[in-house]
Amino acid sequence: MTARTAARWAGYVAFAVVFAVACGFLANWQFTRNADREEQLRLVAQNYDAPPVPLADVVAPGSAFTPTDQWRPVTLSGEYLTDQQLLVRNRPHGGTSAFEVLVPFRTDDGQVLLVDRGWVPPASDGPEPESVPEPPSGEATVIVRLMPGEQLPRSGRSAPAGQVPTIHLPTIAATVDSGTAMLTDVYGVMVSEEPAPSARPQPLESPSEDPGPHLSYAIQWILFAVMGFVFIWYMIRTERRHRREDDADSPAATRRGRRRDRDMEAEDELLDAAPRR
Repeated sequence: MTARTAARWAGYVAFAVVFAVACGFLANWQFTRNADREEQLRLVAQNYDAPPVPLADVVAPGSAFTPTDQWRPVTLSGEYLTDQQLLVRNRPHGGTSAFEVLVPFRTDDGQVLLVDRGWVPPASDGPEPESVPEPPSGEATVIVRLMPGEQLPRSGRSAPAGQVPTIHLPTIAATVDSGTAMLTDVYGVMVSEEPAPSARPQPLESPSEDPGPHLSYAIQWILFAVMGFVFIWYMIRTERRHRREDDADSPAATRRGRRRDRDMEAEDELLDAAPRR
């Protein structure tokens, strides 16, 4: 094996190692995403159908929202701030870019929680909703499931007056005139409200129970890393076989073969000429 061949094979192996390391990082990323998804499904199974409790039992005045309480049903007693209603745009519901209806709710103990009452479709002849059902006025009892706020859109997109691009609670709280600071780390997705209005937005879909493809993707990346080494081994093995075949077909090898054939013929002649007993 020449030095050039050894260097080339070392390059093959180095490439396989780098490829395997990259596959390892990607596999670990998918394992992390799978663990996060399993935690989400665990929270849904634990909290989604739990009996509702008063909001103050989960988020006491002055305390912060705990992420493990996501999807937890709570009861609100108080009134909607109907004049503070907002729409969050470009939400994927019903095969359209729908709008979700956001209304702050002030509880009897003074807390203000943003409530997502559901979604409405855009009008058939324009991008804005044709109508938005009003929340009940006056004293009301509402059951919601708690959710953490969303991030601002990375694209920097904005929205017209009366609308927001995402449920970014600090931004919404800055526009709400409620007399009391709105909670900025949690909002509620409506389950029911009493008194029940004659019309209400479409309810939001239940969370998916699909664990996602993350675990299978992680296993695939591990297999890709193994396949990289197998492929390099196959390339080196194939190259060695071709080199042996080329050496066997070279003129020097042919001359050596012919010389061996002549030597064998001479030995046969000697044996045939020897006297037999």
